Amino acid sequence: MALIFPKSTDKYVRIGAGVLGLLALGGGAVAMYIGYPAVIMTGYTPVQPVPYSHKLHAGDLGMDCYYCHYTTNKSSHAAVPQTEVCMNCHTRVKLQSPRLEKVRDSFNTGKPIEWVRVHRLPDYVFFNHQAHVTVGVSCVSCHGRIDQMVEVKQMEPLNMAFCLDCHRNPAPNLRPVEQVTNLAWKPDRDPAAIGREIIQERGINPPQNCSGCHR
Repeated sequence: MALIFPKSTDKYVRIGAGVLGLLALGGGAVAMYIGYPAVIMTGYTPVQPVPYSHKLHAGDLGMDCYYCHYTTNKSSHAAVPQTEVCMNCHTRVKLQSPRLEKVRDSFNTGKPIEWVRVHRLPDYVFFNHQAHVTVGVSCVSCHGRIDQMVEVKQMEPLNMAFCLDCHRNPAPNLRPVEQVTNLAWKPDRDPAAIGREIIQERGINPPQNCSGCHR
């Protein structure tokens, strides 16, 4: 019986299958790289409904982080301040500024400002702000120099590797509790040595097992 396809067809089919397999692997690798949190989220800088400058408030004016994010050292959640917190000052400061029109409207109507969340962890991750800041982990460790940002952006990937690196070696990220919100704090000696002293003093032992962060 005569052959329908020449004998060389088998070779070309194998080569074609190999090329398709390599393309699929390459495409998967590219998709994983693009989808990796360090690539997708680091640098994320959403436009907010009100142009609030952390550089002005926390940096130039020296407002403490706890004034606005007042639940950070009391609960797992770092609350976005209610409009009333803004109006504690802005009933007297820049009363007619067009940049604050949405703040005044929110205060008068009781409708909250729809701030765009910058730092977001997956729903299956449990993170307790209080547990971190009350032992000496500064805002800087996860959020960077917020006091220098006109627009807040995500500085760290906040993925599992980032968290585990700190849990395995927390000393460099620890400082005296009273300096947690002093984002410009400069230690007078090796920060890791200070951190090791805090670890010993407070008995700090961050969990590295799954249930520590996944509950």
